Amino acid sequence: MIRRYGRRAAVRRALFGFGLYLIPIALPAAIPGPRAAEPVRLLMLGDSITAGYGLDHAEALPRRLEALLREAGAAVTVVDAGVSGDTTAGGRSRLDWALADDPQAVIVALGGNDGLRGVPPAETYANLSDILARLKARGLPVLLAGMLAPPNLGADYGREFSETFQRLAREYPEAVFYPFLLDGVAGEPSLNQPDRIHPNARGAEEVARRMLPAVRRLLSKVQGG
Repeated sequence: MIRRYGRRAAVRRALFGFGLYLIPIALPAAIPGPRAAEPVRLLMLGDSITAGYGLDHAEALPRRLEALLREAGAAVTVVDAGVSGDTTAGGRSRLDWALADDPQAVIVALGGNDGLRGVPPAETYANLSDILARLKARGLPVLLAGMLAPPNLGADYGREFSETFQRLAREYPEAVFYPFLLDGVAGEPSLNQPDRIHPNARGAEEVARRMLPAVRRLLSKVQGG
């Protein structure tokens, strides 16, 4: 009896040990944790200021804005859609091409070259209104960055040009309005390149810093943001 019991106990121990060995294999695979959210794609449709004329790639406004947003904890990729010399008409004509990057929000930063060339404010208005209407139809949150005309074109032209952006802000109240893209930088020699038009590296950083709160309001409008 003792031997039989000993053999049975040994068999039970062996089977028990074998069962423990099998249990981990029978358990389902670990459930992976949630994937990190993809960065929001923020398109910046602009001219040479957006394109970073005269600056290294890392010093350009889109890159500095992206860096500040990420430092603030926002997962954002700023897509540079700046073309040096572009007018509002040029931005209007290439809008669909720029949207091929499938952005979730858009900054419209055009108009500087219209002012430099003395484009009639009515044309600037028509071009920007068309851009904003098309973005609205796509359900894309927008930030409209205003611009001022150079003083050598006269006070009347300057008023009409500035009013163009104010009018658009009233007609598209859902858009975030940043009245002057170069606020705090225009006219400051230490923040501009020798041409006195384009921000230098410090100037681009200052533009990004000043417009950051408005851009964060824009991002708050992104679905799921």
